[in-house]
Amino acid sequence: MTLPADAVTALATFQAAAGWEQRARLLMQWGDRLPPMRDADKTEANRVHGCESQMWLVGALHDGHWQFNAASDARLIRGLVALLLARVNGLSSAELQQVDLPGWFEQLGLSRQLSPSRSNGLNAVLQRIRELAAQ
Repeated sequence: MTLPADAVTALATFQAAAGWEQRARLLMQWGDRLPPMRDADKTEANRVHGCESQMWLVGALHDGHWQFNAASDARLIRGLVALLLARVNGLSSAELQQVDLPGWFEQLGLSRQLSPSRSNGLNAVLQRIRELAAQ
């Protein structure tokens, strides 16, 4: 499966990082690049359950390709979700079903930093993405 351009960039950036400190800094920078979500979208219907921190997700289909946006009150989670969105934005509904979340964070060199609760939260986000795509 071909990676979206943002995912290719993320992969190159994180694989070039020397050690965890640099990756942590990159993670924060990616989180800061998430476009702000409108307050009108921060509704209970858009909330992702299963995350320890508050998290909202919206998605829209454009010409057969999905674009998602997310917001979180936790900076580290924002970074992780930004990397997840880099991996899924621009994919079709069928491609979204094929995304290997643990494999993606393994490639980025971040899997060791994913605590069980963070993993669960990211899985909840991916699950929500797949639900939106299946509607």
